[in-house]
Amino acid sequence: MEMPIEVKNKEKFIELSTRASEVRVVKKEKEGIAKVKLRAKRYLYTIKIPINELNDFLKQLKCDKIIEITKKGPQELTPS
Repeated sequence: MEMPIEVKNKEKFIELSTRASEVRVVKKEKEGIAKVKLRAKRYLYTIKIPINELNDFLKQLKCDKIIEITKKGPQELTPS
């Protein structure tokens, strides 16, 4: 099993989202970041986004299935 690939470039991550089967979002409130995980056919790509930029970033992703992972469990997310 291979390690996830961390992407630093937002545009590259958005481009990769066209091939994603799903995108998962894990918010780390204390750190002020959200970790966005993109599941593609072969790899899992991740990017760290400041929470205040998260909604705008999620609107740009081209994946239909966006899920927020919380302590209560996974929840379908629609960027607002």
